Formats: sequence, structure tokens, C-alpha cells
Amino acid sequence: MVPSDYPDDYDEDDRLDPSRDWEDAASIHPGALPGALRRLTLLGDDPFLSMQATNIGLVDAFLNTLESRLMRERVTQDSTPPDTAFVLAQSQMWIFSTYELLRTWKQRAKDTIKLIENGGVEMRLAKLLKPLSYRHTAREMRARQLQKIAIMPNALDVLDADLRRTHVTFGLMEALRMALAKHEVPKVKDSVAFAPGYGRINMWNGSIDFELSTDAGILGTTSHRELAEGLRHMFNGPPQTWDELANFNDYLKGPPASFWPPGP
Repeated sequence: MVPSDYPDDYDEDDRLDPSRDWEDAASIHPGALPGALRRLTLLGDDPFLSMQATNIGLVDAFLNTLESRLMRERVTQDSTPPDTAFVLAQSQMWIFSTYELLRTWKQRAKDTIKLIENGGVEMRLAKLLKPLSYRHTAREMRARQLQKIAIMPNALDVLDADLRRTHVTFGLMEALRMALAKHEVPKVKDSVAFAPGYGRINMWNGSIDFELSTDAGILGTTSHRELAEGLRHMFNGPPQTWDELANFNDYLKGPPASFWPPGP
């Protein structure tokens, strides 16, 4: 579905706080996003995950330029700019690839926490270092990575903090990915997402706003720009606690479908 701009009666308070100080796309350093991703424990010292972070950063910079131009064109045109569908398509691809990188890293971080807590590090290392008939450099790298993290005195705290830093952005991305890719509501069997893939131009930064839906309705929107900002700035200050993040988890669940009264 080709996205559109906001209608004439669009209420800015329903979509985005206009007082938010969105940074001009031209001033966003192209290395800020991959640099932040590489600060995540178990990601930056993995050359293959790091390479994915580089790719995500390159597409992010490309999208920032496209979105900035789209915003300017929408201001000067009476109709939806012709490049809007392309920006929407690129935004979806960026969301998919970034989600997969974070999902892979998150699973590795959780698995490492379990190995340390359950005393399974040596067994896992033995499996990784088992002699093969050929050299497997990725397995050797993974073994060195595990050896390094296992001797860190605060390894569990560091991994837990990084999981909390990414929790909100990953949660939004996961919810949106389910709608975009599977046309379903996250964690709801036999559900149908509201208008999956449909987006609108954000009039404050040019990014495409996609709807976040639950089984009961629309929670709000998010976009490539908002998700990228969350990752770029995730080390600006301490992460939230799990108790604080519980409110976000409840938000993503939304009200139960029975909350809404039946129609006439």
C-alpha cells in the first residue's frame, strides 16, 4: 500500500510531539549508529556481527538523506512525493535487517548468561574447540569471545545492562516486524494486524510512521528514525531497570480485546 501524507485535519498531538528536537539529518554522524551497536558486549568483538552493524549504519545514513528530502518535498508539494513508496520500502528492509542483528545478539547474550550461571562455559568451550578436519575461524573466534567474557568479574551485570539498554527499541522493532512481515499481532495466535505495511510521512522528520497494533487496536506509531535514534543514544546515561521496563512491556500488550465495547 502506498503511504500518504497526513490529512488536513491531522492532530499533531495524536502522532508526535512537535516540540521534540529532531536532529537535522545532515548533522547525524554516519558512524554513530554502528559505533553504538559495537559497544554492546559480544557484538563489537565479533567481526561478522560488526560487519552487519556497518551495513545497518550505511543504510541508515542513506535513509536519513532520503527522509530529509521527502520532508522538504512534502512541504512544497500538494500531493504525496513520488519517492515516498521507495522510502517506505527501504525503511521496512532496514527494520528487518536491524531486528535480525539485535535478535541474534540478544540470544547470544542470554545464552552466555545461562552458561555462566549454570557453570556450562567449559562444556560449551570444549564443543567449540573440538578438532575438525578443517579450520573453522568463526568457531575459534566464538570460543575466544566466550573465554574473555567468562573471566570478567562483572560479566553478568554488563550483559544484563546491555539487554536493558536495547529492550525498548528491540520491543518496538519486534512488534512492528510481526505486523510488517507476518501481518500478525505479536504473541497472539490467529490474530490479524491492523493495516500491515501501511505508513504515513512524519511531517517533522520525513520518516515513515508505521502503526503499532495489538489485538484490540492501535497503540501508536514508530519509524526507522525513532528506532535508529533509540540505538544511537542507548549509551547516553544508565539503562532503565527491569521494574521500569515492565511498564513498557504492559504498554506493548495493550488492552485486552474485551476492553472495547461491541459495536451497535
